[in-house]
Amino acid sequence: MLQPPHSSLQVAAVPAQRVAARDRDQDAPWHTEAVCRRDEAGLFFAPSKEPTAARLSREEAAKRVCARCPVMVECREHALLQPEPYGVWGGLTAAERRVVLARRRRRDMELKKTARQNRIPAAG
Repeated sequence: MLQPPHSSLQVAAVPAQRVAARDRDQDAPWHTEAVCRRDEAGLFFAPSKEPTAARLSREEAAKRVCARCPVMVECREHALLQPEPYGVWGGLTAAERRVVLARRRRRDMELKKTARQNRIPAAG
C-alpha cells in the first residue's frame, strides 16, 4: 500500500467532537475536528493495484465519512491548495480535485480577461 501523505492527520485514536466552525478554537488546526481521524487511513488512500470496483466502493465509503464531517470544507480547501495528489480529501477524489482546480484556473483566467477588457478605453 502507498504511504498516504500527511498520514498523521488520519491516525489519531482520539475521537473528534463535533463543534460548529464558528465555535471552534481558532488556534486549533482544522484537522483536529476531522471525522476521518477515527477511521482507517486505508479507506481514504488506495492500496497499490486496487481493482476498479473495489476502488469505487472504497471511495464512496470515504465520501460518506466526509459528508458527515464538520470540517469538510477546510479539508477540501487544504487538498486543493497543497495540492494533495492522492486519496479522498474533503469528499473529493484526486481526479475530482484536478477537475475543480482546472475549473478554478479557467474561471480566474476569464475574470482577468474581463478585468483587462473593462480597463481598456474604447477607441473612437
